[in-house]
Amino acid sequence: MTAHFLVERDGPIALLTFNRPDARNSMTFEMYEALHDTCAELDADPTVRVLVLRGAGDRAFASGTDIRQFLDFKTRDDALGYEARLTRVLSRLAGLSKPTIAMLQGDAIGGGLFIALACDLRLAAPHARFGVPVARTLGNFLAPVSLSLLVAALGPGRARELVLTARLLDAEEAKASGLIDRIHPAPELESRTRELAASLADMAPLTIAATKEATRRMLAALTPRDLDDLIVSCYLSRDFHEGVRAFLEKRKPDWQGR
Repeated sequence: MTAHFLVERDGPIALLTFNRPDARNSMTFEMYEALHDTCAELDADPTVRVLVLRGAGDRAFASGTDIRQFLDFKTRDDALGYEARLTRVLSRLAGLSKPTIAMLQGDAIGGGLFIALACDLRLAAPHARFGVPVARTLGNFLAPVSLSLLVAALGPGRARELVLTARLLDAEEAKASGLIDRIHPAPELESRTRELAASLADMAPLTIAATKEATRRMLAALTPRDLDDLIVSCYLSRDFHEGVRAFLEKRKPDWQGR
């Protein structure tokens, strides 16, 4: 584990915390790898029955990848390697045989939303927001598994609308659209999440594992293939590098479509 990625146990419940509150819990490559490895370890541990994911503080669950990770992107391998990493991590989380809960005490944006969507259940505070604003911020593309998770939650039309408009949904609209399952007042969110986790820990583990494997296979069938050309066209573009610089300089990008 790293200082930015914490895991603790409460009986049969494992609690994983993204611990970068000053950076809105944005994910480094090291944190993605820690998430993947932790999922593998917890899957192999018969004493773990439920996994809860949360972010430190009350501003964000996770706000996607730390933008500074993109500063050195120059080659096709950089672009495809990054999306392959996300696919590997999100697929491992979605494929966990134990039930997973995303406790969304703050915003779940971009990659943070996809981590939440890879969980089985999502409980949110009323002030949390949700979206995939890449068309407004970086001008990058989404990993195939990210697209499939979004489409599975919203359907093709709403998923497309969310990405194209780059807007953020409040908790009520997110619940109505299917992005999240329940809304609880912020002071109650952790206790309600722990209650749900304890309830799931008492359920039949084979039924849960079989149901999760069935839905994993459905998600795999929904995941598009052969999108490398689209990934490369965005990540190696002038616009993507402009988007990264503009984000770090806190200004609006100058999009030119090349």
